[in-house]
Amino acid sequence: MLKIELLESFIAVAECGNLSKAAEKVCRTPSALSLQIKKLEESVGQPLLLRDNRGVVLTESGNTLLNYAYKMMQLNTQALDELKDCQNREVIRLGVPTDYITYYLDNCLLEFVREFTCIELVIDTDVSGNLYKRLHQGEFDLIVATHWQPPVQGELLFERRFHWVAAKNGSAHKRETIPMALYPENCPIRAQVFANHQLSMRPINVLLSTPSPQALCMAVENDLSIAPIAEFRINDKMQILDPIEHDLPPLPVFNESLYLNPESQTEACNQLIALLKANLKNRNTTVE
Repeated sequence: MLKIELLESFIAVAECGNLSKAAEKVCRTPSALSLQIKKLEESVGQPLLLRDNRGVVLTESGNTLLNYAYKMMQLNTQALDELKDCQNREVIRLGVPTDYITYYLDNCLLEFVREFTCIELVIDTDVSGNLYKRLHQGEFDLIVATHWQPPVQGELLFERRFHWVAAKNGSAHKRETIPMALYPENCPIRAQVFANHQLSMRPINVLLSTPSPQALCMAVENDLSIAPIAEFRINDKMQILDPIEHDLPPLPVFNESLYLNPESQTEACNQLIALLKANLKNRNTTVE
């Protein structure tokens, strides 16, 4: 193992070309410095210096080691600097709706991780109802969550419009008991489907419950069910269903909002919020 203090002494000797001058530079006696060089030569198993009356010169092995010694000293300094900078490392616990995690990662979260290397960002995904509950239980510092009402304690980011969708030229939406693919329990979108379902409407048969919007879309495209799909995800394999015409529960406009734990109002949290808001102002309609 190459010890840092031995490499430091070796670099001093190589740069000064003289043991006495190098000893002064590293605040050691010439004999102590000579002993360190001997230990280093024993570690590598090769002579590193050639000594004569004019001073010392590096052997071929010495020149090779010198290049590595500079790199190792640089890495040592960088490691100490980073550990010093991150001694009070902060953790931000963020909750994000499962169906929007890719969008937030692509548009701002990875940028935050890249920029703030001394902050650990812990991201968890869940349906919005669970995220909101867990925030109040102290599990998160900040969440992004969906609701059908304007946020009371949160800050509105943008609106999300959903439509009932079936397979283009499909038959699932024509069945007497209508097959549905929905988000899981505690999702506000699912909650509104059942809250707005009237006895006069066709009965519902939930065939698939999943937090994955891709799975919902595939169920629709394969004519297995209908589903409430975000407007930007609707493609040419689908058709939009009119709720009145097909006796379906109406879907309100949903709000995507930020909610902050009152005990987590740190500068780092504020920076993350600012980044989320700045990037979402320019969001486009190609969210994945």
